[in-house]
Amino acid sequence: MPMLIARHVYLLTALFLIGCSSAPTEAPPPAATETNSEYLGLPAILLENGVLELKILPTGGPFVDLVLKGDPDKLSPLWAPLRAAKEAGREPPFGSSVGHFVCVDGFGGVSEEERSAGLQNHGEAHRLPWVTVSQAKPSTTTTLVQSVDLPIVKETLERTVRMVDGEHVVYVNSALTSHLGFDRPINWAEHATIGSPFLEPGVTVVDMSANRALTRPYKEPGSPERRHRITSDEEFVWPLAPTVEGGKVDLRAAPVELGSGDHTGHLMTVGGEKAWVTAHHPGKRLLLGYIYNTAEFPWMQTWESYPKEGMLARGLEFGTQAFDLSRRTVVSDGKLFDTPLYQWLPAKSTFTTSFMMFLVETPEGFEGVSDVSVSDGVITVKDKSGTNTVTLPASLAE
Repeated sequence: MPMLIARHVYLLTALFLIGCSSAPTEAPPPAATETNSEYLGLPAILLENGVLELKILPTGGPFVDLVLKGDPDKLSPLWAPLRAAKEAGREPPFGSSVGHFVCVDGFGGVSEEERSAGLQNHGEAHRLPWVTVSQAKPSTTTTLVQSVDLPIVKETLERTVRMVDGEHVVYVNSALTSHLGFDRPINWAEHATIGSPFLEPGVTVVDMSANRALTRPYKEPGSPERRHRITSDEEFVWPLAPTVEGGKVDLRAAPVELGSGDHTGHLMTVGGEKAWVTAHHPGKRLLLGYIYNTAEFPWMQTWESYPKEGMLARGLEFGTQAFDLSRRTVVSDGKLFDTPLYQWLPAKSTFTTSFMMFLVETPEGFEGVSDVSVSDGVITVKDKSGTNTVTLPASLAE
């Protein structure tokens, strides 16, 4: 599709969705989002602080491109199926299932009744147009506040993204408000996803804080393009997962032999009040990391998509449940490892979350991450070799 037509389709679709949504309060809606950049021909919001550049799409609010400002290659670690489709000459899919998007209220499939009512997989937030409440830089901190009404579940999501000049950190605070008069269970995941070319077979490694791990239950061997390489419904000690052949496989790196797809679930409260996950490309010396609160997001799901055609994707999805399953399923299951699989959103109340995302160049010889800690406004990343440490100013760290 030519770029001009693609822009028209994008804008007309966004206007249609805006017209179909209804504000749950009597206050006038915020002004429409002001975009100041583009991403593969789509309007985008660009935030930058002299060190990082972050692009956000106004439909669905995904973080689609995160790069070091001084990187001549502008290599983003985030999954980019829109770019892959364009390079392959295919019609790019409409939607926000790119990079890091938000699954709320819902993470996974839906029941037939929910689908008939208009609810789709992974909730409403990643499919609707977001509006800009405010965007300002009064001093050294750039702040973007966005909001989206979720008409089916009767909730409003507001997200604040902040970047401080000179820091390698993006600070994200979100608030989900219920407009219903009764308590309800909610499902929420930050669908952080890395992809090719940053995600390279046998090279890029994922590390995470202490956890209790489980392979996802399944009945089928998978598709011919993405067969399972690890067993079903079996607890293991990260990163060595049991294989269908009876051995063990180190999940830190994507396999050199492609054609597999798997999920693992991780209880992240084992490591304490904060959890972390990182992805590192040693050749590019590029490190992406997330730090979040386990009281808000006790679980993390890793989703591995390693098709033979080579456009790899790997989800590092921290959220309220172990696997992306329907609301009915997780509420019926209740708990796993004696830990709830959902959060409560009280009547007419707000549930808040926060996390930090960082991107930094690593020193020569950096082998992967053994620990990430936050103290006194500094993020400290320790190398597995014990000889390299990366320290990042994080003045807004909580």
